[in-house]
Amino acid sequence: MISLRLLLLHSDWFEYRPRERALRIAEPTEKEWFRVEEALVVMVTVEEEDSENIVERAVDEILQVAEKVKPERIVIYPYAHLSEKLAPPEVAIRLLNILTKNIEDKGWKVHRAPFGWYKAFRISVKGHPLAELSRRIVAVKKEERKIPEEKKYVIIDPRGNEWDPREYLDRLNPELQVLVKKEALKMELKGGKPIIIDYLRRFGCEWESTSDYGHMRFSPHVALVFDLVADYSRSIVNSLGIPVFEVKGTAFFDLREKPIREHAELYGDRLYTIKTDKGPLVLSYAACHQQFSIIKDWDISYKELPFGAFEIADSYRYEQSGELELCFRLRRFYMPDLHIFVKNEEEAKQWVLKVHRRIMEEMEKLNRNYELLINIVNPEQFKRYKDFIVDIARDVGKPVLVAIYPPGINYYWTINIEYHILDLLNRPREIGTVQIDIGNAKRFNITYVNERGEKCYPVIIHTAIIGSLERYIYTLFDTALRLKKPMLPVWVSPVQVRVVPVSLEVIEYAEGVVKALEEEGFRVDIDDTDRTLSRKILDAEKEWIPYIVVVGRREEESKTIRVRVRRSGEEITMTVDELAELLRKETKGYPKRPLYFAKRLSKRPRLIKV
Repeated sequence: MISLRLLLLHSDWFEYRPRERALRIAEPTEKEWFRVEEALVVMVTVEEEDSENIVERAVDEILQVAEKVKPERIVIYPYAHLSEKLAPPEVAIRLLNILTKNIEDKGWKVHRAPFGWYKAFRISVKGHPLAELSRRIVAVKKEERKIPEEKKYVIIDPRGNEWDPREYLDRLNPELQVLVKKEALKMELKGGKPIIIDYLRRFGCEWESTSDYGHMRFSPHVALVFDLVADYSRSIVNSLGIPVFEVKGTAFFDLREKPIREHAELYGDRLYTIKTDKGPLVLSYAACHQQFSIIKDWDISYKELPFGAFEIADSYRYEQSGELELCFRLRRFYMPDLHIFVKNEEEAKQWVLKVHRRIMEEMEKLNRNYELLINIVNPEQFKRYKDFIVDIARDVGKPVLVAIYPPGINYYWTINIEYHILDLLNRPREIGTVQIDIGNAKRFNITYVNERGEKCYPVIIHTAIIGSLERYIYTLFDTALRLKKPMLPVWVSPVQVRVVPVSLEVIEYAEGVVKALEEEGFRVDIDDTDRTLSRKILDAEKEWIPYIVVVGRREEESKTIRVRVRRSGEEITMTVDELAELLRKETKGYPKRPLYFAKRLSKRPRLIKV
């Protein structure tokens, strides 16, 4: 709610002394006692948003009281303690100045105390019924501005032709057809219960029931998957051929800070906010705030561009509770957020094309396909970016869907490319993203010095090459469930090899196999439980373990192992070194981590719901 809070005190005398700055932008003042006799002291708290309509109503309210108590002057005293919903400092100062001037214009003597200080004060309040009054001045809510136009959608093919999505629909590939139906034609897609949820839960990816909606928890198996994906996202950004500076920081930012507030307002209505004793804070929805806050303090030369800043950012978006979906639509998630700082827009286009190719390549590694939705901020930018969009369409070798936003909203980006897969329910799922940002460098005062010694604002590329960590995990599971025998890629499988001794008589040999593979850096466990061989193998199959190694007396004597290969369904006799070489090839270029749980099955509770 937009409002001012007032405490009106008719006083014999009032005095105050500024003692210490409370805000960086505190107004200038002399640090001495100020005293006034026979005054109406108006303690003012400005709440939340700017509104001159509030000021007009506050003036009327103050003067109604002043006409009755007849003070010699009015004191406007900024006082932040009447509310927790404080307006940003620059908004409060502007309103207080307007309030003071408007009262002066009515012929009253007015003194305004300085804003942004911790102040000591003393007061003698008169003892009549009108001496102490409080008021809350609420703005009349204005009708929200409607955007007269909707987004316009077009299909752009690799030859540069523009097509109406409805007329061109039958000529598109089936996956792009689905994306066009959902986004451009607003058609209701067939729903259903996603079976992926059952498998995510099996591996320990669940909602945390004791938290807010949309917050997940990870048991050891999927926690290991999560950290491997995080490691991989880091290795990708460090392979792009530019210096990348990794940073860390907070997820809580002060909405009263002008650049934070402006950026948040552009983002939309999914802000996750909390109240604190400092005022309202917004929880970061990507790494932008923290990275920009750090980089604005750097001295940057054109010689050092381009460079990247990276953070696996703890991110928050206040999604509707009815739309939340495990591992995909969340209120709290992790974004491997890369920002690339370049000199200008043309250089930005070159880098977007490089990033675009890497985004496509990463999905191709999973044998999956992306369809593109390219968002353009307004029709004017569409004309400027048309050739670049055609370049993207040529690069993917197929048409792309383009959404052209109506004029009138000054987003910070010019072009924003979304990369969609179709999941098992044939729903478009946005995973990777990249966009060109021409507004935030100025907003956050990030500059570099060009060849002529002039300060310039860089252009910033935002990208999450594999998407949020959770969405990439969603993609891994969605991909696994398309296989004849579901399995995750070997590099990200929580257990890469399970050694199953036929009996405890060969446990020593089995432990030797485990040790040899562990020394190569692979994740190996051993089923040393006193169960039947068939039961042990069945449980390993249900855990999607890529390689099940069975050892008995025959294998011990021949120094071999019998390997059940999940992908092919084959059972092969080989040496430990041969299996290690096979694992090296399958995991080359991917990160490694040890087990997050006991190596011996006899020493751990049942972690996977088989």
